[in-house]
Amino acid sequence: MSTSDRPPSDPESVREQLSVVTQETRFALIQDILGHPSGLPTLKELDYVNPSKSRTTIRQHLQQLVDAGIAEEVFLPEDERRNDMPYKFYGISDAGREFLEDHKLLRARETLREIYERIEKTNEIERYETAPRPER
Repeated sequence: MSTSDRPPSDPESVREQLSVVTQETRFALIQDILGHPSGLPTLKELDYVNPSKSRTTIRQHLQQLVDAGIAEEVFLPEDERRNDMPYKFYGISDAGREFLEDHKLLRARETLREIYERIEKTNEIERYETAPRPER
């Protein structure tokens, strides 16, 4: 990871990053990403596990996490895409993982996975959950 890929470490930047990740909806999305079996859910899966939020709201908060360098959009290579399956996924970036680890926000990862596994899912969501994911 190059220095430019890492979030700034000055106190004001750290405070801003913490403000981004600890906002309720964004923190829930981070937990959902971490809890997903592959760590790369689709927007549709995130929408499903956050029924009280609109898809637009989820998309906007994901974009803020991407802009802050905490999350990243990950795409399935074009030659592996199928018309009926997702190709865009959201994951925690390397810099985001480091930031979350530094601030002790990754401690519950296994618990989050267990919670995610217990969610009753529709056939469509199960199909999305088991769709091919890009290598990371």
